Amino acid sequence: MEKKIGEIKNELKAASESELPVFVERYENDERSGVQALVEKARKNIDALKKERQRIEQMKQYEKEYASYGYICGIDEVGRGPLAGPVVAGAVILPKDCNILYLNDSKQLSEKKREELYEVIMKEALAVGIGYASHQRIDEINILQATYEAMRQAVSKLSVKPDILLNDAVTIPGIDIRQVPIIKGDAKSVSIAAASIVAKVTRDRLMVEYDHVYPEYHFADNKGYGAAVHIEALKKYGPTPIHRRSFIRNFINLEQE
Repeated sequence: MEKKIGEIKNELKAASESELPVFVERYENDERSGVQALVEKARKNIDALKKERQRIEQMKQYEKEYASYGYICGIDEVGRGPLAGPVVAGAVILPKDCNILYLNDSKQLSEKKREELYEVIMKEALAVGIGYASHQRIDEINILQATYEAMRQAVSKLSVKPDILLNDAVTIPGIDIRQVPIIKGDAKSVSIAAASIVAKVTRDRLMVEYDHVYPEYHFADNKGYGAAVHIEALKKYGPTPIHRRSFIRNFINLEQE
């Protein structure tokens, strides 16, 4: 008895990557147009996965180049630009045989994809470290120095000491480990991309928590960045305790407080 198209559709939906070629083989001679559309979709999925594997292989170029160093750690930060909240750094050591797909600069990924990848990274990474520099610290020592501080903290929290650091664009002062700064590294290295995702998801979740405390500023949506609704609230209600004083002078007069 012929399977119903709805059943075949559910079969495709449940198929793992390795099962897709089997699905094509099973149904490619079924002449029903609905089934042929599903077979074509399966073929496109196979092609897309092949391309994604090739892209990820290219993103391992630095990991391959420095493979002799042993533990390779990717480092990135999130939150240099916002008017409120901390800057967060991530440090991630992935296993040598890591095959996590869809790793990329966190800004290029949807929130849903970042959340999914965060869980995979936290499960598969050999070590993850997260560092923070608060809004007060940013005001005290400036955003660049605060970013370095968060990065050093992230490295210090790793359960495994790395042999080399792949950094997104910067060289971190005060670290005695070899560093390789890579411009746009979060789109060129799987390790830095993983660090970027961990830092972004960590900071975003924190800003959602702050949204419950300061709902007028819509931190869940703007994550502390200078969106129109955020600036409007800043002018109307003044700064919250988590605002960076050195960042908001252009929007409100702090002398009046």
